[in-house]
Amino acid sequence: MSSGSRAPERMGGFRVPECVGGFRVPECVGGFRVAGVLVRGADGRGPEGSGGRGGAAAEPADPGSPHGWCVTAVALLDADQPEAALAAARRALALDPRLEWAHRVASLAQERLGRDGEAVSSAEHAVRLAPGSWAARLRLGTALRRLPGRWRESWTQAAKAVWFAPEEPDAHVLAGDLALTRGDHDRAGHAYRAALRGAPDHPAARVNLGLTLLRWERPRAHHDPAWAVDPRETGRARRAIEVWSRQVRVLLALALAAVTALAFGVESRTHAQLAGAVLLLLAVPPTVRQARRVRIWSYVPQILGRDLWLSVAACLTPLVVVGYAAAVLTLPGRSPDGGAALWHGGAAGVVWAGTSGLVVFNGLAVAFLRVLVEAWRGRPVPALAQFAAAFPERTARRDANVALWIVVVRAWSVLALVAVVAPVAGPVLALAAPAVPLALWRVARRGRLAAHLREVPAQDRPLVAAVLSLLLASAALALTGAEQALRDAAGPSAPAVAAWGWRAGLGALACAVVVFAARAARAWWRGAPGPWRASLLMCEGRGSRPPGDVRPSVGLSEAVRRAFTSSRGVVLAYADAGGPRALAVGAVTSIGPAGELRLIAADEAWQAAERDPKVAVFVADPIGRRFWAEVRGVALGDPEAEVLRVTPKQVVIGEYPGRHQARRR
Repeated sequence: MSSGSRAPERMGGFRVPECVGGFRVPECVGGFRVAGVLVRGADGRGPEGSGGRGGAAAEPADPGSPHGWCVTAVALLDADQPEAALAAARRALALDPRLEWAHRVASLAQERLGRDGEAVSSAEHAVRLAPGSWAARLRLGTALRRLPGRWRESWTQAAKAVWFAPEEPDAHVLAGDLALTRGDHDRAGHAYRAALRGAPDHPAARVNLGLTLLRWERPRAHHDPAWAVDPRETGRARRAIEVWSRQVRVLLALALAAVTALAFGVESRTHAQLAGAVLLLLAVPPTVRQARRVRIWSYVPQILGRDLWLSVAACLTPLVVVGYAAAVLTLPGRSPDGGAALWHGGAAGVVWAGTSGLVVFNGLAVAFLRVLVEAWRGRPVPALAQFAAAFPERTARRDANVALWIVVVRAWSVLALVAVVAPVAGPVLALAAPAVPLALWRVARRGRLAAHLREVPAQDRPLVAAVLSLLLASAALALTGAEQALRDAAGPSAPAVAAWGWRAGLGALACAVVVFAARAARAWWRGAPGPWRASLLMCEGRGSRPPGDVRPSVGLSEAVRRAFTSSRGVVLAYADAGGPRALAVGAVTSIGPAGELRLIAADEAWQAAERDPKVAVFVADPIGRRFWAEVRGVALGDPEAEVLRVTPKQVVIGEYPGRHQARRR
């Protein structure tokens, strides 16, 4: 090592010359490389030769090293062998129960095996061993988010991970994911952008940022993860409300059709109205049955407040009941000549027609309205750019395809508006139709989707058919508008070159609707992702980087440990309101197995650590006077032991210059 050089002992980035008790990562156990970690099995072939999924764990070069078993477990996790990884982590804990890293690795393996309760327990043990470890906080926060009613605790751990290590992208991604699951898009977007500043290629941050731009809501939007109630209970309540609304509306639609047919089949309209009143009682059994399934009535208003379309269905059902009663009261009878007196009674006929339409066609109207409303939520073009930046991530490709359908529905609604308004406001308005193809071209360009669009014809042919229908409708409407402008300028003698344009435009728009409906029906039948927002998914991928919550702990070499325990010149540096400060430490009482320093410091240092826990501890070699060491980490006070616990994040060592390196005068 050259004079005055700084050599980082960085264990957070898998580049550790002297990291954990002389154990080297990644070049630690010779063999093969998995996710930046080298592991070799007992047979020299690695995890694949150790029994596959659920088989016995591969052995490191030194079976007596707990850190070697941790490295093996991380490699097995990367190879998607959580059972074997858990076995390797337990071997490490058998050798050193105080190894915080092993508890984190075991927690991740248990989580992947579906043992969420055990995963939380292991993560909590890791936090107790190293309360200042951002990786331990991240692991605990990730494990807690999978348990019902533990969202607030998970958010607390994620916030601490961000506070301890604001430079780590995984901590920001967890905070963003927790905010996104609650529908807090602004806070989630801020967290994802913070993650991308440190890791521009982080796929989860890219994809989930695109979801925030689309104002995405998770499928169970009715449930707030911060609620203490079990999500299964809120799901049962939502299902009961949804089933009640659907059953009542369908039954009343069928009943009204039967009553109307009866009114035309008998001469007495009164008999048909009496039958309609009796059929209204069909709504009572489903109402009573579904009401019994709701056990948490106090949460029903909040559930309806979070789920817009569930609220629409719940509010629409009483209106349908009232509409059914009005339709039965104004039921038309047979005219003297045997025809249907649809306008019998003047205004009564209008009321009957309107209420009958409400009762029979409310489902189709709500579905159509929902597609349009959800298409105009969010900003799909910037979202597509984020999805494209995360390619070839599978979730990014799926979400990009859904976002393209959202853009197509927007374009269709614009053309439909032009087709409806132009006959009233003037056919010249149809000249605005070519703006739609230009907008679609701009979406493809700004979204950087050239490579993805080449794959669309093979993956989603209905999407191509819908786009072609829109292009045809745009051209037909524009031709109609141009013809009208030509007639206005040249008079009636101008040639009628596009008399068919209007019908062709409307036909192309109808064709796009048919394509969308067929695509949706096929997706529903196969259980595949459909052209709607519910098919959007959050991403949990990290690309080629290892998970941040299972990175190795930052340890101290024997020389650095000896320097801290024997030196009387330990200095603590921290940030204060007036700037950086340095304070002499009374003593280093002990050093934990993971390298945690326990310091006796003045109250001033405790107060500073409460404001900003990121500190640095400096020590010089008290024996040979040959080197110095600086430990940068997180300081947390332990009131019971009356010590300041510093968890290392990075260790920097250097040598003092010798006489031959002295400065010349």
